[in-house]
Amino acid sequence: MLAIKTDQLTKTYSGEGGCRGISLAVPRGTIFGLLGPNGAGKSTLVKMLVGLLHPTSGEAELLGKPLTDITIRQKIGFLPENFKYHDWLTGEDLLRFHASLYKLTTTEIKKRLPEVLAMVGLSGDSHKTVGSYSKGMQQRIGLACALLPEPDLLFLDEPTSALDPIGRKMVRNIIVDLKNQGKTVFLNSHLLSELETVCDQIGIIRGGTLIFQGDWREISQSFRVKIILAGQEVKDKLQRLDIRQCQVIASNIIAKTHESNEAGMYEVYISCKEKSNTPELIEGLIEVGLKVFEVVPETDSLENIFLQYVSDNSKGR
Repeated sequence: MLAIKTDQLTKTYSGEGGCRGISLAVPRGTIFGLLGPNGAGKSTLVKMLVGLLHPTSGEAELLGKPLTDITIRQKIGFLPENFKYHDWLTGEDLLRFHASLYKLTTTEIKKRLPEVLAMVGLSGDSHKTVGSYSKGMQQRIGLACALLPEPDLLFLDEPTSALDPIGRKMVRNIIVDLKNQGKTVFLNSHLLSELETVCDQIGIIRGGTLIFQGDWREISQSFRVKIILAGQEVKDKLQRLDIRQCQVIASNIIAKTHESNEAGMYEVYISCKEKSNTPELIEGLIEVGLKVFEVVPETDSLENIFLQYVSDNSKGR
């Protein structure tokens, strides 16, 4: 079953900008990350899904209900990127106000407020005014507001942008816990290392158009191998290496030659088209007289894949 389904969802401003023809399918119980350069249309898409913008055309469903069904919003949490809350309210007052917007009962509020404050690490600061909070604390109280209704679908727009490493880890743990409870989390973030850690699927949007959706681990353009080796004339032999579909992309000396040593140690990175090229690569290194001490397979990072997609004009067409 899908948590989010869109069909040619479009929002333009006088026929320009925004996003066009977005067709998404986000399964329930997953963590989905939306990537794109500034101005690509990410925030426009999220604002349509949470009801802050009306689509120009197209259709969408959230948790099996059409976008026009406002009752479903009680099951949706949203943390906007550039939010600004009332400085004079205490953290607890702010949560009570948002709880009233979600139409939580007095019993639900009494139970839920201490729970979300504990989740975001603000139990001891709920009596302080929001204006006295640090940027990280304001980010966390915003997350607490989004968590109030125990949402089945949570939209987080740059949720860790103002947080220190400890705060980012806390948010990651919350996101993973929500997934383990069967909730769906939709992330919009520029911190690709954060998305790489938690996301099951990603979508890449460029110029208002969705150019990829799926498991980013399946779209790596190359397979990379880190090899620790030694031997005489290492660089010359690497240049003579004749293994199709493999290419040396970097080599660094990690231990210099000593008088008692016939050769220094090198750390070499070699790009292969397929993982299956690895045995042939190792055989080739040995054949040219190099000694192989360690082989560590690596895949492209999400950042590299993202940059390839947004810079390659041939993709998504």
